[in-house]
Parts: sequence; C-alpha cells; structure tokens
Amino acid sequence: MTSTPDTPRTDLLSLVPGELDTVLQRHFAERRQPSFRATQVREWVHDHGVSDFQAMTNLPQGERDALEARFFVEAPEAAQVSVSTDGTTKHLWQMRDGELIESVLIPTSDRLTLCLSSQAGCAMGCTFCATGWGGFGRQLTAGEIVAQFREAGRWARERGRGPITNVVFMGMGEPLANRKAVHPALTILNSGLGLGARRITVSTVGVVPGIRELASRPEQFGLAISLHSPEEALRAELIPLEKRHPLPELMDAIREFRDAGGRRITFEYTMIRDRNDAPELAPKLARMALDVGAFVNLIPFNPIPYQDWLPSRPDRVEHFRATLEEAGVAAAVREPRGRDIDAACGQLRANALVQLEDGKARRPRARAATSASGAEASAPSSASFSASSDG
Repeated sequence: MTSTPDTPRTDLLSLVPGELDTVLQRHFAERRQPSFRATQVREWVHDHGVSDFQAMTNLPQGERDALEARFFVEAPEAAQVSVSTDGTTKHLWQMRDGELIESVLIPTSDRLTLCLSSQAGCAMGCTFCATGWGGFGRQLTAGEIVAQFREAGRWARERGRGPITNVVFMGMGEPLANRKAVHPALTILNSGLGLGARRITVSTVGVVPGIRELASRPEQFGLAISLHSPEEALRAELIPLEKRHPLPELMDAIREFRDAGGRRITFEYTMIRDRNDAPELAPKLARMALDVGAFVNLIPFNPIPYQDWLPSRPDRVEHFRATLEEAGVAAAVREPRGRDIDAACGQLRANALVQLEDGKARRPRARAATSASGAEASAPSSASFSASSDG
C-alpha cells in the first residue's frame, strides 16, 4: 500500500523503537520482503542518522522507492545558524509547514549539551521570555523534537565538536504541555538513539499532572523547575501558570518525583533586578530547595529586546548564592551564554517573524490570553538556555 492524500506518509522518527519495528515489519511483509529489511531501515534511521531513503544503499531500489512513497524521516532545514564567541551555537530550524523553532548547542570542557524545543512558540508568554512574545504556533511532533537532536548533532560532528552528551527540554515551549509528543521523544532519545536517561532533563514551569506522569516512568530522567520565586504572589506575576498550579501543589508533585528515587531535581531561578532578588527571598528559596533536595541554578536575567528589565547586580546574586550554600543547598551561578547571538529562548524566532513579507513589515502574533482551559496546553519555558549545561 502506498500513501494517498487520504493516507499521509508516516514519520519514522516519531515512532518509539518497538512501534518502529512493528510498522516496518508489516510494511515489508506486505511486500513479501525478508524481515531483516526492517532491521536495515531501523539501523539507517537510528544508528546512522539517515533521512533520505535513497541513501539506504543496502536496500533494493524498488524498496527504497516504496519506503519513500509511504514514509518519511523528519529533517528540518537550518534557516539560520549563529555561533557565539563563547562557542554557543543556536539553530533556527524551519519545519515542513514553515514554522520556526530553535535549539541551542552549549559546549563546556567535558560535555556538549543540546537545549531543544517542544513547541513552536508559546501562547502564555512569561514576562521574562521572548518565546511568548513571538506567539504560539503549534505543538511539535515527537519526530520534530528528536530531529533537533539528530540535525544539531550532525552539525556538531561535522565541525569536530564531538557528540551531544546531554539534552535538556528547556527551549521554546512547555514540554509537559505537549506530553503526547514529549514522552515518545524521551523514549526514542533514550532507547532508540542510546542517550542515557540521566543525561536528559525535562524543564517545566510547573505543569503538575505532567510532573506526576514523568515520576511514574521507570527511567531516571532529570527534572528542572522554572521556579523564579519562592512566593506565590510574586511567582504569579512572572509565571501565569502559578494561578492554576500554585506552589504548594507544585511542591507536592516535586516530592512525588523525588520519592520515585535517584532522580536529579534542579530549581532554575532567573534573577531580575528589583523584581525577584530581594534579600529576604533567599532563605525562602533555600528552604524549598532543602525540602526536595534540589540543586539551584541562579541565572542573571538575559535581557531581551522586548522587555526593559535588567539582570540582578552581582552582589545580589552573590548574596543568594551564599545564603543557599550556608543553608546546605548546592547552588551555582550560571551566566547566560550566547548573548551576542540572541541565545535566550525565542529571540531568533521572534526576530525572524519581524521581517518583510510581501514588502510590508510583519510583527509577531500577539500573546494569547491565558485561560484556565488553555494554560496547560501552552505554558512557557525557562527564561534562558544558560543552565542547560547541568542537564
């Protein structure tokens, strides 16, 4: 059977390993081909990172053509690649339907971390995040999420940067608001592409049902919470989802995740001058971190073109760090990476949306209003990629 307008092609990269084998076995059985053909295709897709069926040279030409008619392997095009003086590299990917998403490669001395996106844009728009300013496009598929890993990894290897060692779901979008795609993507990255679960971290602004689902999985994926305030009222000013899942409920879910055993928990705390850096907040943050054994990343705000806020002064950041460590909390200050290439979440996409279209300047879509029914479906991501090297 070949694809028709009523039977669209299937993205093989969106299928978890067992499902991929089943689909390919059925396809080749229908064509009266030996079962090992399925293994050949899986190896091309998962082991060799091939997206073009015509490059699968150990398959007969007729079988390559038949695969091409029925399936595809997601492979976005790089619309823009920006390399920072500090080595951080940001890709702006263009998807098949024209949507733009971002991923960021962050090198350190002993690892190469990929910060990838789970949604095209974001509808909630946290007050410190450029992603929401650019508007919400749509959910990404599992294949589109995994494709960022494959294509960014290919780019890195071709330039002698080595393999991607860590992945953080900390780019555009709220991962746990797209669980239908994120859970398969986690399985594909871990079981299909061989990335260890402890090297994969999912970041969330506090989608409580999603945290509980993640806790129920057997793999030891890490969890990063975009906290940004230890007080409910202040956090609600920064993160609209706080009104739906307030801090006490969020902390209960984090404890459930902790009790699942052996999983790393990180609090991301973006420090914004005169907003959430008052000295009296530091002890409260320390108590919350101690409660669940969380590591704390203190991130000076990465200025974005659409917000006049400033990063906290160094002495205030140091006060928070010292207070946390004196209380027994492991903490680090993570300077934002790639400021010279717009490496904060959503900046490249937002800038790209303000381009000439048919001779007229087009502004990004306005932020969508937050609603009780829509908050979880489009919750925002972290403020910047700066903490992702600890994924």
